Amino acid sequence: MRGPETRDRAAFIELLASPDVHTYLGGPRPRDELERELPEVPERWPGSFVVDLDGAMIGHVLLRRATEHRRPAAAGKADLGYLFLPQAWGFGYAAEACTAALDWFDGVLPGEPVVLATQTANVASMRLAAKLGFTEVERFWAWDAEQWLGMRSPVTPAD
Repeated sequence: MRGPETRDRAAFIELLASPDVHTYLGGPRPRDELERELPEVPERWPGSFVVDLDGAMIGHVLLRRATEHRRPAAAGKADLGYLFLPQAWGFGYAAEACTAALDWFDGVLPGEPVVLATQTANVASMRLAAKLGFTEVERFWAWDAEQWLGMRSPVTPAD
């Protein structure tokens, strides 16, 4: 995992424009709109990780503060999000990358809870949430489908 770089722009556009990637996320964005709006150099900030395989971006993992408009139970907590190109699905890359991002987060902000939201119909994402240690907080309706909000209990530093 690494920070976003200029060479990742095309992969970011592919992620955001892919109907497959956005099946459970309210649908893809138009490619021409993304071409106009996405900066040449993707933004870099702590908690934003490109998942790199053999020098090419295959996914993006993001930890950011959840806002109240997302879900009141999530407000102010770190929110884990991830997108992977379809050709990277089914190989365990998401589990490996999300685990690494959560380990990084636990080192930077030990004791902080993390939330994750996904559609209940997204079986792979629900499996990943369980594997990563997230447990259900609530279910809600968004994007014309039932959503699931899970929380990972804070990891406390060892004494």
